Amino acid sequence: MNTILEKRLSKKIDAFKSAALDTFLEAILRLMQFVFFFDINFRKNIKNFNGRYAFKSKDGKIHASAVFLNDRMKVYNRAVKKTNVTVTFKDGNALRDFLFSQNPDILGSILDNSIAYEGNLNYLAKFAYMAKHLQLKFSL
Repeated sequence: MNTILEKRLSKKIDAFKSAALDTFLEAILRLMQFVFFFDINFRKNIKNFNGRYAFKSKDGKIHASAVFLNDRMKVYNRAVKKTNVTVTFKDGNALRDFLFSQNPDILGSILDNSIAYEGNLNYLAKFAYMAKHLQLKFSL
């Protein structure tokens, strides 16, 4: 009886973690959008840049997108179509590890299969650069 209860509780906890990570990913994207809007120097990163990014998890519980067009960024709480790059995280833990890493290693994450991507790797590298720049901007 305990194992059934433990399994159900574990599934509920995992679902809660995925929902929290999905919300956190969207919050980070919205923070980036906010900084692009108000910080002229940071906005230079997207001057004349157009790109479509989708972020999701293999299980489909995490999904968000960022679209760069006309020197602006728009965030969606779903995976958009026709992307330049789609990043798929193995699970919520892979997303958490990637977001909270002091030195995110895109290639290492791809090689250990915690992250997969479809599309242009250069777009992924550009996004990682902008995210790291944002992290450094707000770190003490």
